Amino acid sequence: MAVKIRLSRKGRKKKAFYHIIVADSRAPRDGRFIEKLGIYNPNTDPATIELNFDKALDWLQKGAQPSETCRAILSYKGVLLKKHLLEGVKKGAFNEEEAEKRFQLWLKGKENEVEAKKAGIEKSQEDDKNKRLEAEKLINEARAADIAKKISDLAEEETKAEEAEKAEKAEAKKAEEAEKVEKVDEKKTLETDEAAKAKMPGEAVEAVEEKAEEAVEAVEEETEEAVEAVEEKAEEAVEEKAEEAVEAGKSEEAKEATEEKTEEKETKE
Repeated sequence: MAVKIRLSRKGRKKKAFYHIIVADSRAPRDGRFIEKLGIYNPNTDPATIELNFDKALDWLQKGAQPSETCRAILSYKGVLLKKHLLEGVKKGAFNEEEAEKRFQLWLKGKENEVEAKKAGIEKSQEDDKNKRLEAEKLINEARAADIAKKISDLAEEETKAEEAEKAEKAEAKKAEEAEKVEKVDEKKTLETDEAAKAKMPGEAVEAVEEKAEEAVEAVEEETEEAVEAVEEKAEEAVEEKAEEAVEAGKSEEAKEATEEKTEEKETKE
């Protein structure tokens, strides 16, 4: 039976993670498996790998063949290197102590590499975060400036409206005071006239009233005379027209008589 070390898909759509399993090569991808060796999650940066090192090494030594992705994972974790060193020990190239020393040296370098990569990613993320914060700060400052400008414009408009309203009220108040002064002046004038009349003697009052009546009668007489003059002129004009009409009639009669005489004379001849 051919045994493979491969991945079994888990998780939801576009957010998948994988189990590292040992399974029969004839079994379906997500079907039955012999043993679970760990978890591989590519959604994190760097990718998260949890692996049972000893079991994975044991299955490799038994002849299990890893898929391409699992081979990369096993190489990343040092399983393939450990298997290679153990094979070198079996062949007598070096002893187990030297193999372990080499493996620990490689493992330390790998850990440093991973830590450097993590530090770089964190720094990149921090720089990106600072850039976004700076951009957001600039946007907020621009919004605050815009809001302050709008508030300033509204305050200025309100001030202008208040000043215009005050000016209108002042004008209305002035007009009202002028009207009151005018009424007071009229009242004073009437009171002055009444006081003057009250101070005048009775004869003077009667004289004034008589003069007023005479003035009215004179105006009426002048009006009647003007009416009579107009009527007389109209009558004269009518008479003149009538006379002209009569004269015109007489001239026509004389003309007719002359023509008759002329005709009689011609007949006699």
